[in-house]
Amino acid sequence: MSKIALLNTRLANQIAAGEVVERPASVVKELLENALDAGADRVEVEVEAGGARLIRVRDNGAGMDADDLPLSLARHATSKIRSLEDLEQVVSLGFRGEALASISSVSRLGITSNAAADGASGLRAECEGNGMEVVVKPAPHPRGTSVEVRDLFFNTPARRKFLRTEKTEFGHLEEVVKRQALSRYDVAFHLRHNGRAVHQLAACDSDTARERRVASVCGPAFINDSLYIENDIGELKLWGWVGLPTFSRSQADLQHFFVNGRVIRDRLVSHAVRQAYRDVLYHGRHPAFVLYLELDPALVDVNVHPTKHEVRFRDSRKVHDFIFRSLHRALADVRPADQLPPAGDFAQPQPTLAQAPTQDNLAWGRPSAPAPAGYVGGSVPAAAVREQVAGLTQLYSQPAMEESAAEDVPPLGYAIAQLHGIYILAQNTDGLVVVDMHAAHERITYERMKAAHAGEGVRSQPLLVPQTVAVSQREADCAEAAAELFAQLGLGVQRAGEEALVLREVPVTLRDADVEQLLRDVLSDLLEYGTSDRIESHIDELLSTMACHGSVRANRRLTIPEMNALLRDMEATERSGQCNHGRPTWTQMSLEELDKLFLRGR
Repeated sequence: MSKIALLNTRLANQIAAGEVVERPASVVKELLENALDAGADRVEVEVEAGGARLIRVRDNGAGMDADDLPLSLARHATSKIRSLEDLEQVVSLGFRGEALASISSVSRLGITSNAAADGASGLRAECEGNGMEVVVKPAPHPRGTSVEVRDLFFNTPARRKFLRTEKTEFGHLEEVVKRQALSRYDVAFHLRHNGRAVHQLAACDSDTARERRVASVCGPAFINDSLYIENDIGELKLWGWVGLPTFSRSQADLQHFFVNGRVIRDRLVSHAVRQAYRDVLYHGRHPAFVLYLELDPALVDVNVHPTKHEVRFRDSRKVHDFIFRSLHRALADVRPADQLPPAGDFAQPQPTLAQAPTQDNLAWGRPSAPAPAGYVGGSVPAAAVREQVAGLTQLYSQPAMEESAAEDVPPLGYAIAQLHGIYILAQNTDGLVVVDMHAAHERITYERMKAAHAGEGVRSQPLLVPQTVAVSQREADCAEAAAELFAQLGLGVQRAGEEALVLREVPVTLRDADVEQLLRDVLSDLLEYGTSDRIESHIDELLSTMACHGSVRANRRLTIPEMNALLRDMEATERSGQCNHGRPTWTQMSLEELDKLFLRGR
């Protein structure tokens, strides 16, 4: 008797289901992708018991006719690709042709569809737990498709035991719907759980509507504390929202990345983002972002994993550098002026000077006390700020006052006092600004030292005794191929054998570091990501330490002109919102917030 036998259809489908269908959320992902590929602009998802009892996905897409409906349940049957050329540049979300067959093998599946405009000529196909016997019968249905998945894993008890609580499973399912909603702003998404509406997201027809969807999915705080970026270089385009360093998370739970509209999780992308935030994020914290990468489909392979969560880029190093440089430049360009006022469309509205009412027609809202002179709609005119600051102290620089007489008050305002020799108190048009003077000066000094170092390049010095490093053949081949890159990093590396390298030169600033471990780390990065920032990172750490020791310390008394000079330097310095260790350097308290502290207007 032969030891090798062909698997029957049912067992093959259940094996495939083990790869594709992990939990109810996996089913919803596959069905949503099919709906979007069918051209739907409205998708409704209804689930019961976290999706274990019922999942119903209805769309208004192209639908299927009598020939296509039963075939859609067969293994490796798809309308997305026809040839190898199609597979090499996939433009659809689903294309493997195994999702419905896998789902039907572990559930009671029903599909009702109609490809015609009328609602009377629909068809329904049912398949229960075997993926072989498909029953098709007439059923009325508007143009589009409805898929019902009941009793998931009813015939595989072992798999059903691995399902978590209803709340946990619905949490995963809801996250899938949110991610798909972020991938397609032109589609309306509706989600109901146990008869209760959870999300009702209308299709977006403007930039404001897109921001509102991001706010509804990721929270208003994210869109208020994020930066919109858009960078287009040749065949690569990156756009979306990145959270400011002050809006960091304890977990990597608010990170959404899309490649040509496909939700992905990729180590190369994660590394590029972490590298961009390295200088501004507090240790142990994670950045938040919603980013979209667009490129030629032929330059990315999406057929890497059955769940299609992973992709492989043809030129991974180019993609990595593009993402890193785009985010690095965007975060560096953030100035205090970009962060004021902090509120946006999705928080409490902040009146601007241009639209604020005049003093004569202002409804002040404090019947017991008149409005202070110059106060208009929650902000103070520039002239009033200068007048009040000048009256608070005789130490204020008169030339600076005259010079700015015709200008608006700077974003960080003008200094009025120093608190406990640690904090600078300043007044701007929005209220009170508090600055950690050591942290602020540390960032300013650090950025100047980095600029000076970049201007002269990485200087290297030869080792008195060249150091031999034992490596694998793969690492030795990588070092030999990247000789030019090592020279740019200040490392003089030569191959000394099949599995040996000789280290002859190191950067001057790292002469006391563990250069052997540094070389191994660089090789590891090159093999994993095609690039490395280890040298730059180590140099930056040394410069950061030097900047910390060279900055003003606590209890150093500053004059008003010195404080103002520090504020102006902050406004002109990259990444001045955080110190070298990722801690914030300043904060703003608006007049409204101060009023609440003292119950004014109540």
